[in-house]
Amino acid sequence: MYAIIQEDGKQIKVEQGQELRIDFRFEASAGDALTFDSVLLVSGEDGVKIGKPTVDGASVKAEVLGVVQGEKLTIQKFRRRKNSKRKTGHRQLYTKVKINEIVA
Repeated sequence: MYAIIQEDGKQIKVEQGQELRIDFRFEASAGDALTFDSVLLVSGEDGVKIGKPTVDGASVKAEVLGVVQGEKLTIQKFRRRKNSKRKTGHRQLYTKVKINEIVA
């Protein structure tokens, strides 16, 4: 059984037991429960249910595992013949969640 949810303008295919990283915008700590209500498609034993735009009564329940950082991105700015260069970096924060249940 799988579902396609819409989170922060992105469509994500999720399955039960899957761990995924989503953008850090939740004020949730580890162990808290999340519910995603914008389910676009649900596939199960009954077949495929496609929403217009969302499936009525469908939701995905997840548990927050914690906050993780993404890989390091290096930004370099360089102006030729000006003796000017700058090197900075960035690590994006993500919320790691585990999908517990898909309710159709």
